[in-house]
Parts: sequence; C-alpha cells; structure tokens
Amino acid sequence: MPDVPPPPATPEPAPPVASSRADLRHRLNTATAGFEAPLAAIDLEAWDVNAADLVRRAAGKPIRVASKSLRSRALLRDVLGRDGFHGVLALTLSEALWLVGTELSSDVVVGYPTADRRGLARLAGDDELAAGITLMVDDVAQLDLVDAVAPSDGRVEIRVCLDLDLSWRPMGGRLRVGAKRSPLHSVDDLVRLAHAVQSRPGFRLVGVMGYESQIAGVQDAPPGRGWRGRMVRSMQKRSWAELSERRVAAVEAVRRIAELEFVNGGGSGSVERTASDVSITEVTAGSGLLAPRLFDGYTSFSPRPAAFFAVPVVRRPGPGIVTVAGGGYIASGAAGDDRLPVPWLPEGLTLDKDEGAGEAQTPLLGSPADDLAIGDRVWFRHAKAGELSERFDQYYLVRGERLVDTIATYRGDGKTFL
Repeated sequence: MPDVPPPPATPEPAPPVASSRADLRHRLNTATAGFEAPLAAIDLEAWDVNAADLVRRAAGKPIRVASKSLRSRALLRDVLGRDGFHGVLALTLSEALWLVGTELSSDVVVGYPTADRRGLARLAGDDELAAGITLMVDDVAQLDLVDAVAPSDGRVEIRVCLDLDLSWRPMGGRLRVGAKRSPLHSVDDLVRLAHAVQSRPGFRLVGVMGYESQIAGVQDAPPGRGWRGRMVRSMQKRSWAELSERRVAAVEAVRRIAELEFVNGGGSGSVERTASDVSITEVTAGSGLLAPRLFDGYTSFSPRPAAFFAVPVVRRPGPGIVTVAGGGYIASGAAGDDRLPVPWLPEGLTLDKDEGAGEAQTPLLGSPADDLAIGDRVWFRHAKAGELSERFDQYYLVRGERLVDTIATYRGDGKTFL
C-alpha cells in the first residue's frame, strides 16, 4: 500500500456560493432541460466549495472518503484527486474488491465487519487486493471466519483494523448514547483483541477506528428545535471529554503492541473536533460533500446543498396545491419527518403532513404551487447523501447553466453493495 501523502496546508475558508435559490433553480432547469424527469443533478459549484471547506476543517489531516455517501466512481475519483483527500472507507467487502480491482484506489478500508465468504476467498487469494484492502474487526469470531474460508498457511496476509466503540455510557453504563457498533468499549477490550490479532498467523494489525456517532451524526442545532439543540450540545461536550481521553489511551496501548499505519475517526459533522484529537491520523467524511437535508442543523459548519432530484408536476388539485409524480425517496434510519425528502426549488413548498412523500405521488402545498404548470419540475433534497444514488442510474453534473457531464452511479454501473 502506498504511503499516505504529507498533509496539505490548511487553506483559507472557501468563498460562499453567490447564488439564490431562484438562481439555482434556473441553472438546474436550464442545464437539464433536454432530459426527462425524474432525474438527479449535482451542482459542481457547491461541490467544490464543500470539498474545500472539509479540507479546511481537517486542519492538515488527510480525509478518508466515505464511499457510501457518494456511490459513484466518478465522484470518488474526482474528490480523491484533490489535495487533502486520501483513501476510501467502503461500505462492504464486495465494494472494496471492486474499487481496488478497477484501480480507483489502492487504499480501501472496509468500514464494517464482513461475513462475505466469497469475497474473503477472493481477497485471501490475491496479493494486490490484500495489499490494498483492510478489514474491520471487533471480535475474534470474525478472525475465525476468515480462517475457515482461507486457512492461514495457504493465503496472503490479511490487513485488519480494530473498531473502538465510542458511544457515551453515563450513569455507570446504564445509559448508552451513540450507535450500537463495536463491543470493544474499554482500553482493555481493545488491547485484548490487538494481542489476539498479533498472535494469529495470517493477520496484520494496521489500524484503529472509532466513530463518534453521537457527535458526527447528530444535528446540534436542528431547525426550529432550539431546546433540543441545547440538550445535544451539552451531551456532546460531556461525551467528547470522555471519549477523547479514552481513545488516546486506547491508541497508545495498541501502539505498544503493533505498528499502526492509521487511526481513523469522525464524520462530516465532527471533522474539526475529531482532527483536534492527538491520537487521530486521518478523519472520515463524505456526506459533507453533497450536503443532504440531515446536515442542515450543525453549528460547526454550513455546507452548500449540492445534490438534488427533480420530479414533474402532474396535477393541480386546487389553489396552493400541486402534485408531483413519485418522489417518495425515504432515507434509512429511525422513521421520522427528518427521513423525508424536502422540496427545495421553488422555495416555499412543503409536504402535506397527511400524505408525506409518496411512492406514486407527492402533494405539495404553498403559494409557489399556483405558479407551477403541468410538466414543470420541483427539485428536492434527499435526507441522506448516498441513498439518492440508489434511485438513479446517473447524475447530471451542472456548472452554472451548463451541463458538464453525465456520470454513472453504482446503480448505473450495475453494482449494488448491501
């Protein structure tokens, strides 16, 4: 695996996009006028600003790109070609095999443990793939699975990364705040597995990862919910004090056992805070490039919405109401209003509370509806970044009023990685 390039100098904050919502609507409509909706587009001006701002926030530490937030080889290739970005955090082993096999990246960490036996057999039998892919491990049983698929005496060495649980557990552990991920919560937990990996033939411990989901993935200033924002910020402050101390101790302990190549942490919502941790060598980000709806409520950064989908108006049920075809692209996670797509252009439309976003149709309310004709487009933002690409084979790349390119999503490439 190639050496990580030296971190770039921290650039000045990126200039804002001088564009109103009305101007953005005009540009998107003009650039994609020759194509039928539904369709999805990316505003490259916002994409550029967001990429530069992530690098600024990382303060010189490399950013590993979370591929699940982009799910397009063309977008991954673009961002990996920019200063400040290096390597991929993949969703699955099959995706990692594809990315390395197609030479998009020679440094891919699988972000989650895998039970993909066919993929493990392929990884264990190929020197190039094994050199470029790192598996995530948080249990000895995962090592056992690899050995059952490909015994250590007949395979290449498998690179592994340990996943440290960074959830916050106040009240003596009776309360858990954060994602239910790794069982490795304490320093001792991580050290025990580190020793197990080091003593096991056919494996090499190269990294440690910890995702502080209660900080990186939770809005600390949700629109219209000031009381919740205050509670979240208080929780995050106390959680950060605990997890950062524990992570530093855990990494120091593991470094006495193995020569680590990287220590990864964070997400788009916590880049600057995670980068400030002395134990961290790289941060992860992806959603901050496209700025979906769930990233509208952070105090630390304000990304520019860059990804949109358009659906046509097909009905006008009455004054102040239009109905668009489809549009019910609901995000994964706990069901709630924040998982719904949000109508964005023209500004001022809202979902109907009784119907929401539907599979067949989506009613939209508001005075702008009266200015929309049958066949006009309404542009939406998805709640999550990568899941938009599950609905479309391609993205239209827009700069100004020009269509710059049409690129394939994973779906358009005929690939699905679950």
